[in-house]
Amino acid sequence: MPERLSARQILTSLCDASTFTELPAPARESKPDGPISWQGYDASRARATDRTGEEESVVCGTASVEGTRAVLIAFEFGFLGGSLGERTGDRLEAAYIHARAHRLPVVPLVATGGSRMQEGMFALTQLQRVARQSALTREAGLPQVAVLRDPTTGGGWATLGAGADITLTLPGAQVGFAGSRVRPADADPAAYTAQAQVAAGSADAVVPPERLRETVGLWLRLLTAPAEAAPPPHALGATGPPATGWEAVLRARSPERPRAHAYLDAYFTRRAALVGDRCGGADPDGMLCGFGERDGRAVAYAAQTGTATRPAGYRTAARLIRLADRLGIPVLTLVDTPGAANDAEAERQGAGPAIAELFGAVAAARTPITTLVIGEGGSGGALALAAPGNTWATPDSYFSVIAPELAAAILKRPPREAEATADQLRIRPQDLVELGVIRGIRDVEDHP
Repeated sequence: MPERLSARQILTSLCDASTFTELPAPARESKPDGPISWQGYDASRARATDRTGEEESVVCGTASVEGTRAVLIAFEFGFLGGSLGERTGDRLEAAYIHARAHRLPVVPLVATGGSRMQEGMFALTQLQRVARQSALTREAGLPQVAVLRDPTTGGGWATLGAGADITLTLPGAQVGFAGSRVRPADADPAAYTAQAQVAAGSADAVVPPERLRETVGLWLRLLTAPAEAAPPPHALGATGPPATGWEAVLRARSPERPRAHAYLDAYFTRRAALVGDRCGGADPDGMLCGFGERDGRAVAYAAQTGTATRPAGYRTAARLIRLADRLGIPVLTLVDTPGAANDAEAERQGAGPAIAELFGAVAAARTPITTLVIGEGGSGGALALAAPGNTWATPDSYFSVIAPELAAAILKRPPREAEATADQLRIRPQDLVELGVIRGIRDVEDHP
């Protein structure tokens, strides 16, 4: 079991020295033994205060994290299991209102067993209050970065944790909607861990305690940094346009061609990954998503890696673009896929709806999106990530309605005619410029 820090201890470890200022707790009229007169509730609260020194299960305040000011909400698990009651809801609501009034991001540091039994349905309805405040903060264009401690279960996970824009977890933390005392006796405990939630696309990263301040500080900086349209990267591979369509295909498929990791490393000074589609899936090997820093400004990125993109990859990219759009952060996309995954499992995972979701996110975005085709541009699975009117290409790339071999097969041509078909499709970068499909070719000597 990981070490359970108190609310004050986690705040001390996260906040820059001497920057934390606690927000005043809203006043509420006291009723004997709470709203449903649960016998002994007042005594339980008094014992919890004696043990922890806290009057409620959350401590809220403002502080700087690696130089970025934020509202922090730290749960005290020692106070009745970090459970949510009416007074907890009062404090959470006040913290979110303060964040919106002062244009500050929100960082919930969650450690809770869920709603407080001694307050019955009054406790459960606090989740609606929290969800409302989170939604208003989202509409205000302010980011929310949650840290899941041990344990994070019940409504705290389903609102403050899973409802955040970025969800980080501490190693070994128990994370799940069902707590250990209410889940089925034969349930696999490994499914209720921080690592399992990241693998399922429900959280973005497991962060060691010693790197927590640095990681949260980086996310806050990236999500609140000044932004401007992202220039397309310059090419890292071949120079000069290909002579034929088939040469364009061979260049794009070459194992020596630079891939997404190389482009991201060259483009950004620092970056942080966003992982998972929040629907039970992740495609970390096929779609790289996150936010990076370039010349002191933030840029979101979604980059295909040269493999067939899975449905979870498309949904993760759509999640990223919607978040960047809401925060006013420009987006860079790198197209490189032979096409969308088309196996039976991809169909069961909703390949069509996932691609449609990404097309919709790109089409609806108000923030500027810049696209560079760095390898294969295979059909709609590639086009879904491309910015209409602001797509560029490298000399070792191609973009096609379908792969030349498949086009030949559809036209009932023998395989040997795939090369000639590639020329007919006009898939070379210079063809795409002439046709008006892309804006231009980025060569190695071009610098943004």
